[in-house]
Amino acid sequence: MITSVLVANRGEIACRIFRTCRELGIRTVAVHSDADADALHARVADAAVRLPGAAPAETYLRGDLIVKAALAAGADAVHPGYGFLSENAGFARAVLDAGLRWIGPPPEAIETMASKTRAKELLGLAPLQKVTEADLPVLVKAAAGGGGRGMRIVRRLEDLDGELSAARAEALGAFGDDEVFIEPYVENGRHVEVQILADAHGTVWALGTRDCSLQRRHQKVIEEAPAPGLPEELARELCALAVRAARAVSYEGAGTVEFLVADGRAHFLEMNTRLQVEHPVTEAVFGVDLVAGQIRVAEGHALEQDPPPARGHAVEARLYAEDPARDWAPQTGTLHRLDAPEGVRLDTGCTGGDEIGVHYDAMLAKVVAHAPTRAEAVRKLAGALERTTIHGPTTNRDLLIRSLRHKEFTTARMDTGFYDRHLQEVTEPTPDPCAPLAAALADAHGRSRFGGWRNVPSQPQVKRYERAGEEIEVRYRHTRDGIVADGVRVVHADARTVVLEVDGVRRRFEVARYGDQVYVDATRLTALPRFPDATTQHAPGSLLAPMPGTVVRVAEGLTEGVAVTAGQPLIWLEAMKMQHQISAPADGTLTALHAKPGQQVEPGLLLAVVQPT
Repeated sequence: MITSVLVANRGEIACRIFRTCRELGIRTVAVHSDADADALHARVADAAVRLPGAAPAETYLRGDLIVKAALAAGADAVHPGYGFLSENAGFARAVLDAGLRWIGPPPEAIETMASKTRAKELLGLAPLQKVTEADLPVLVKAAAGGGGRGMRIVRRLEDLDGELSAARAEALGAFGDDEVFIEPYVENGRHVEVQILADAHGTVWALGTRDCSLQRRHQKVIEEAPAPGLPEELARELCALAVRAARAVSYEGAGTVEFLVADGRAHFLEMNTRLQVEHPVTEAVFGVDLVAGQIRVAEGHALEQDPPPARGHAVEARLYAEDPARDWAPQTGTLHRLDAPEGVRLDTGCTGGDEIGVHYDAMLAKVVAHAPTRAEAVRKLAGALERTTIHGPTTNRDLLIRSLRHKEFTTARMDTGFYDRHLQEVTEPTPDPCAPLAAALADAHGRSRFGGWRNVPSQPQVKRYERAGEEIEVRYRHTRDGIVADGVRVVHADARTVVLEVDGVRRRFEVARYGDQVYVDATRLTALPRFPDATTQHAPGSLLAPMPGTVVRVAEGLTEGVAVTAGQPLIWLEAMKMQHQISAPADGTLTALHAKPGQQVEPGLLLAVVQPT
């Protein structure tokens, strides 16, 4: 029996696995980088071991250090989580060689499925060997990677050789392996996957399908189970193919087989030899705990012959600290509060007071809703997200709500091109006109009649706020009959709650303030000083860092005095595993360049200045 588990991961992933371990009476061990010294996963574990450094390459990707940590903490098993070393056969072998149990598939299965070409060959699905005009468009893909790296779409035959070379170079840099292959490119297909769970006694469960079509930058945003609208025969075919893939490599534990579906046909993508981020929707539908299943399989227990029956529908939304309207730029800062309403599942690795930094993925939490039907589950999740309290960095919460309520999603007609078509629509600002007034009234509450309220009756009180880059001025008066604002009757106001009546309809606002940041329900405002500070003003053409991160590259030959053209890439920043490109805003001359490769920057830092022609 396993008595103590080290989770070789961080954040939400580690916290989710710890939850099951506690339920099973298993002691938990965390590892943490210096940047994660006070992270939630390090705080909730029974024991925690430091991995010196901050970058993943020197901490969570150091299998040797993690094995030492497990032995030092007295763990008898290691769970890799998902991401980082979870699909690293060498790490799995190192764990086993140290005399520890590995809560995952055999290293040989990981190794075989790590190469997409070998996985395809096992299933008799050989890649394209010779491409003709009739095969176009095609997709060039790295055999040993994912996340969009080493991937190129080819629409013209004459571009193929160049794209193959570019994909090989990128794959070598990203994965240390330049093997690439070619397959048909499925335009705007649906991303459908099958969850499997297998034991060492020959039983393989196919736990239905999931749809993960809503993606940004080849990363999933909203997932659901079962995949809606799939013909029954096709769903059975996908499950059978997933079982066949698992049996082909004597698989054990949890895994996922992924497909693209278009025109009623399925195209095999890959097998992920680990638990997936979206596994909770399958757990909700089948009433299982997949982490508990992994642990029991690792202990040698046999699964029941048949999986439990499916019931209802589940939908999951990934809540990211990012700004979708600004090229999905990751956001950092203090997360003051994160609370979801009852009735939904919240998997998170952070809580109020935690710092969201630049070193790791931008996902804050997963919110999961389960209901008897798809329509009910989608409505339930959208409503829960609307009532979720998030005080801290900008998030994709509004995008998630609008995506769930979009007609293309509610009618299950979405595909992987959803955000290419609808991003502007689902990120269009819809500001609440009453939020700034509520903030001003809450701020003014409690002031003495002879202090903040002392005023000539004809002169209004004035407060200024910034909301999503827009400056807003609020005016109201304090009279003998109460507080007066244009078109709004103030029913009640105190430091935390404001009730306003507009056209006979009363609305209640909850207000919280952290320094100059004011939160009115879901609206974030920045309180501005009465008189702007001239030293914070920047010259026209100033290029400011849109996010915290690291300058990874400056355009070749870029120096002060050179001419640049509108849209020309000048500077590249990296944060939370994503890159952001800073381009020239207009034709002109570069008059200042402050950015240097390797430099750490904060939002608003001046990187360069382009003087327009």
